[in-house]
Amino acid sequence: MTPVAQRAERPADPPDAPPADAQEPPAPPDAVRATAHIRAAHNGRVTTLPRLRGDGPFHLRRVRTQGNSATVGIIGAMSAPLGGDRLALDITAEEGAELEVTTAAATLAPRGPTTAAATYDVRLTAGEHAHLRWLPQPLISAAGSNLRQICTVELAATARLVLREEQLLGRAGEDPGHLVSRILVRRAGRTLLDQQAAYGHPEPGWDGPAVLDGHRAIGQLLLVGPELAAHRDPVLLGEGSRDGCAVLAPLAGGPALLATAVAPTSSTLRTRLDTAHAHAHALPR
Repeated sequence: MTPVAQRAERPADPPDAPPADAQEPPAPPDAVRATAHIRAAHNGRVTTLPRLRGDGPFHLRRVRTQGNSATVGIIGAMSAPLGGDRLALDITAEEGAELEVTTAAATLAPRGPTTAAATYDVRLTAGEHAHLRWLPQPLISAAGSNLRQICTVELAATARLVLREEQLLGRAGEDPGHLVSRILVRRAGRTLLDQQAAYGHPEPGWDGPAVLDGHRAIGQLLLVGPELAAHRDPVLLGEGSRDGCAVLAPLAGGPALLATAVAPTSSTLRTRLDTAHAHAHALPR
């Protein structure tokens, strides 16, 4: 997969696409505005959760874990994000904390009452010597939906991060909606990763051989940590396979590794990302 770079020159709009400067339709008055907060801290012995506040469709549940880490599960309490909704998650692992956050089920972006874009913002922060794992279930872009998702990450110099994102373009037998997804990662105040990808109508060429080549599941796995500082060459996993492939490559501003994968199904995509994760840990330190 070749994501569309944020600063890449925008290609000309196809004849049936709205002009580039067209304004979004107004959000309906009953659109949801919600932000949930998760904050983990280390008390000298274990990781605690001094702030756990759900909002709107986000119901937060503590998951019993062993050892130093804390785990939070997010349960969807309503159908969202719909057109015009503004949803956000604010997740922080303070100094020395070890936090894992996941979702109980896939997030479905359905067709809404308006064509206005819904937004889903995930903000992740990890302090010095913190370890943050963001491992949600897939996001499904249903036919007729319009969603803009951004994941913004702020990392201290000694923080560790495992970030997995999976997106399914359409449910079984249907076309996808319009999905724009951006990941922005800063480490010690410097940009480590800033990329954007867009799929579905009216994006040109999103399903072509240079991007998805007919696949409908795409995903990324980002690993950041001081132990990944050793030089590594990019690795292609599953070249020429109908079941998709993954590329595992170092980031120039590391220490970090990024795996990008495409696959025909959600289960195959997860296998590709798990393989890349295992390969990353098998590499010499």
